[in-house]
Amino acid sequence: AQGTTGTQASFLEIFNNDSSKCDALNAILSKKAGFSSCYDVSTQTYSRKIDLIIANAIAGLGATAQKICDDIRHLAAWEEMDEPSESKQIGSSAMPCQRNPMRSERICSLSRELMSKPASFANTLSDQWMERTLDDSAIRRMDIPEMFLLADAILLGLDNVTDGLVVYPKKIAARVQEKLPFMITESIMMPMVAKGANRQDAHEKIRLLSNEASREVKMEGKPNDLVTRTRATEFFKPIGMS
Repeated sequence: AQGTTGTQASFLEIFNNDSSKCDALNAILSKKAGFSSCYDVSTQTYSRKIDLIIANAIAGLGATAQKICDDIRHLAAWEEMDEPSESKQIGSSAMPCQRNPMRSERICSLSRELMSKPASFANTLSDQWMERTLDDSAIRRMDIPEMFLLADAILLGLDNVTDGLVVYPKKIAARVQEKLPFMITESIMMPMVAKGANRQDAHEKIRLLSNEASREVKMEGKPNDLVTRTRATEFFKPIGMS
């Protein structure tokens, strides 16, 4: 109950300038509206920065959801994981074998829209003249419900996706084995350092051998032979790789 411009002037008139009654009225109104308290300082409306703070928090949900679903999409492309799929679900009209992560794609799309909302609320906040301007009304009627509806749809989607994820351990193990030679390079360097070798020299040797092995894998489609190359290099003889 702040009055036309937020000064409580009209209420003070009927309460004989007793501001404590204005505070009591605000407490009653807040309780009736389901709020535990009200702002100590406000104008005709609460600060539109509150909308921005809430929007930033909810946009964080969108960022997290998109991160999760982007990773699921990558893992699906590597055939290490699939999101749940209906028995008659069509992945691609052109490729019958295709099984696209359509739920994760939808969540990413909705998340992107949700993450754009704080900019709108920031613009509304920054454009308020003095105690308030009425150009905040129309856009808030769209942005506030849209923001919560987007968050709701994203959470429902995440619940659906995570409830039926299919993981392929053998495919994951095969990929790990494929990349394992590159993953153990530090375990080769550090024993060399313990034997007195210069770490930078060991790093350079491993780097060159890794590039050679990677080139064979990418250009020729051959297995990763980094370990074999390392064993055959005189520099690494002191650690007796077996």
